[in-house]
Amino acid sequence: MTTASKYDVLADAILTGVGGESNVKTVAHCATRLRFQLNDRSKANKEAVEATPGVITVVEAGGQFQVVIGNTVNNVYDAMVARSSVSTGGTASGGLLGRFIDLITSIFTPLLWVLAGTGLLKALLAVGVKIAPEFATTSTYAILFAAGDAAFQFLPFLLAVTAAKKFKANPFTALAVVGALVYSATVAVIPGADGVTTTLKAFADGGGELTFLGVPVVMVSYLSAVIPTILAVWIQSLVERFLTRVVPETIRNFTIPLVTVAVVVPLTFLAIGPASYYLGDALSAGVNWLWNLSPALGGLILGGTWELMVIFGLHWGFVPVMIQDIATQGYSPLTGPLFPAVLAISGAAFGVWLKTRNSDLRKIAGPATISAFLAGITEPAIYGVVLRLKRPFIFALIGGAVGGAIAAFGGSAAEGFVLPGAITLTSTLNIGNFTLQLIGSALAIVVAFGLTMVFGFKDLPNAAADGPTATTPGEVASQALPVQAPVAGQVVALDQVPDKVFSSGALGKGLAVIPTEGKAFAPIGGTLLTVMPHAFGLRDENGLEVLVHIGLDTVELGGTHFTPAVSQGQQVRAGDLLGEFDIAAIEQAGYNPITVMIVTNPGAYQAVVPVAAGTVEAKALALDLVG
Repeated sequence: MTTASKYDVLADAILTGVGGESNVKTVAHCATRLRFQLNDRSKANKEAVEATPGVITVVEAGGQFQVVIGNTVNNVYDAMVARSSVSTGGTASGGLLGRFIDLITSIFTPLLWVLAGTGLLKALLAVGVKIAPEFATTSTYAILFAAGDAAFQFLPFLLAVTAAKKFKANPFTALAVVGALVYSATVAVIPGADGVTTTLKAFADGGGELTFLGVPVVMVSYLSAVIPTILAVWIQSLVERFLTRVVPETIRNFTIPLVTVAVVVPLTFLAIGPASYYLGDALSAGVNWLWNLSPALGGLILGGTWELMVIFGLHWGFVPVMIQDIATQGYSPLTGPLFPAVLAISGAAFGVWLKTRNSDLRKIAGPATISAFLAGITEPAIYGVVLRLKRPFIFALIGGAVGGAIAAFGGSAAEGFVLPGAITLTSTLNIGNFTLQLIGSALAIVVAFGLTMVFGFKDLPNAAADGPTATTPGEVASQALPVQAPVAGQVVALDQVPDKVFSSGALGKGLAVIPTEGKAFAPIGGTLLTVMPHAFGLRDENGLEVLVHIGLDTVELGGTHFTPAVSQGQQVRAGDLLGEFDIAAIEQAGYNPITVMIVTNPGAYQAVVPVAAGTVEAKALALDLVG
C-alpha cells in the first residue's frame, strides 16, 4: 500500500469538485492550469474547487473549466491521471474560438518548457558572446548552441508527437511522415547540376526541377515548420481512420503505416506543405507590416492587453505566429512588448505584498512576485493577487502598455521562443535597442508598483477577524474559536500520523483520532465545500476551513465501507452527522482508519491549539483557534 501525496489529495478534491470522473470529457494542463472539458458544467462546484487548499482560482474561458494551481500543476495532473480513468484527449467545445484555443494549447503546451529551457540556454550564450566575442568561434560554443537550437530547428519532430496525441494518430507514423519532410532539407539524396549529391531543398533552390509522378513539386523548407507539420499529422489521422475501417485486421499492423506514409508524404510535398507554409509566411508578413506602420502603437496595445488575454486563454492564438516569425527571420517583433507586460504584473504584486495587511494574501503575493519577475509565470500573481483586488491588475495593464510601447519603439525582440521574464531578458540583446527594452521593462515595473502604492486597493480582511464585519485590516479577534472532535477514539498528535502529507503539516494544522465508533460528525457549522465518501471539507461564515479525512489512502476503496449522510454545498451545524464507516471492514481491507482533522487555512490564526488528549468523545472540544 502506497502513501498518498499531497498532490494525490489535491487531485482527488479537484476531481470531486468538477463533478467526478463521469463529468470529465477531457483534462489537459498548461504551465499553471488544469484545463477541463466537462460534460455538464452545472455539476461542477466552482466555489468548492476555488476553496480547495492548493487551488489559486478557477477560470471559465474558451469552453474550458480551468483550475489555476501554479508551478506544481504537472504533479497534480500526473496524480489525477494516475488515480483515475479521465481522458487526456478529445475535442473542445465552445465554438470555433474554443476549438482553436484547445487545439493550440493541446499541441504546444507539452513543448513549452523544453522550448523555454533551450531558449534560455541560447540567451545565456548570447551574453557570453557579448562579453567575449571570440567565444563564438570555439567548438564549445558550437556544441552548446546546437543543444540550445536543436529543439527549435527540429521542432516538427516535437510537434509530430503532440499533434498525433491530439488527433489520435499513431505517433511513430507521425514521426516517419514528418521525418520525410525534414529529410528533404538535411540529407543528400539527389545529384545536383555539378554531379555532387545534394538535398532535395538545395536541388530545387539551385533551379532543379522536382516532380512526383510528373506533377511539379514546390519545395519549401520544413525545418522549424509549424503549420505544415500540424496539417500533415491531421491528414495522417484521417487516412489512418479510413484504413482502420477497410483493411483486414490480419494485415493491418504493417499495411496502415505503409499506405499512410506513401499517401501523406507526397500529398504534403505537393499541396499541404507549400499551401500551409505560404499561409504562415503571409501571416508573419502581415504582422510585420502592421507592426512597421507604428511599432509603438502595436507595443502599447499588445503590452497593455497581453495579461488580459492570458485570463481568457486568447494569448495562445499568438504562439503559432511567433514561432513562424522565428522560423523565417530568427525573431518575432511580438515578443518585445511581452517582457514589460509580464514584469508589470510582478511590480503590482510586489506593491500588494508591501501594502496588504492580510496574512494569507501576503503569503501568496511574495512567491507570486518572484515567479512572475524571474520566470515569467504570471498566473499565481494574476489570480492569487492582483485580479482579486482589481485595481492592481488595472495598474499592471497600464504599466505593460507604457513599457510595451517603449520596447516596441526600439525594435526589441527575443531570439528564439522564451518565457518573458528577468532571466530571459538577455534573449533580446541582439535584436533592436536593448537599452530601450531595459527602460521599458523597468518602467513597466515602476508604473505598476507606483500606482499600486499610491492609489492602493480595497484590502481583503483577515479570515480570523472577529466576525464578518471586522473594522480594520489586520485587526483580529482575541477569543478562542472551538473546533469539535469529529469522531470518538484515541487522540494522536498530527506529527505521529503515518502519512507524511498530514504529519508534515503541509495541508494544515490539527490532530488525529484512532476511531472507536464508525460515525463522523461536523467539527464546525458551515458549508460543505467537499464531500467524498472518506473526506469532508467545511467552511464557516468567518472563513474557517476544516478538513475531516477518514483513514489513510482510503480513497482507493472507491467509497466501499463508507456511507455519507450529507451532500456537497449543504449547510450543517456543528455536531451534525457527516457519515458512517465500517472500521473493521476498512482494517480488513488493509487500510488504517485513523481520522485526521486539520485546519487548512492556519495562517489566518495566531495559533491552532490541540486541547484534546487521551480518549476523546465525538463532538467534544478538540482544537482552539486563537485569532
